[in-house]
Amino acid sequence: MNAAGSNAAAGTSVEETLARWRADEARVRASIREFGVARPEQVAGLSGLQVFEAMFDGRIPAPPIGDTLGFVPVHIEHGYAVFQGAPKFAHYNPLGTVHGGWFATLLDSAVACAVHATLPVGKAYTTVELKTNIVRALTERVPLVRAEGRVVHAGNQLATAEGRLFGPDGRLYAHASTTCLVFDARTR
Repeated sequence: MNAAGSNAAAGTSVEETLARWRADEARVRASIREFGVARPEQVAGLSGLQVFEAMFDGRIPAPPIGDTLGFVPVHIEHGYAVFQGAPKFAHYNPLGTVHGGWFATLLDSAVACAVHATLPVGKAYTTVELKTNIVRALTERVPLVRAEGRVVHAGNQLATAEGRLFGPDGRLYAHASTTCLVFDARTR
């Protein structure tokens, strides 16, 4: 599934894309029962993808960072993750545009969760490197953006992924790459 798509190639207008994105977000937000951190027993025995399925089903909480920064995951499958958010005035830097940390956090969520969705039961990961390139300023005049992450390599010890942050018109705002360390999860 390509969440970005090309509006021209797909024959959809920016308004149609925005309507679809807003519907996707409404569906996800309706399933989120709470923001928080899942307890170890809630995720024990689940693969990475199953953790996201449990989150989308409302069986485990969604991470609080999404609530804090106003973004949510809208689609996750094996090796692929899509997050979206609305740039707000609260995200602005002193120059009057969205702070680079918001770009980086949204992209980090997409690329890292793409990696997370590949993990088998008993494995965990952590980001060891994140490279973000901001190619265009972002303001609240852009109603919604999506960060799309795809795994490039999923190995036993290292995984890499790439991501893009774009608007409903397909305009690129930033891109990123990550390297994640994969390791045995702690059991309690």
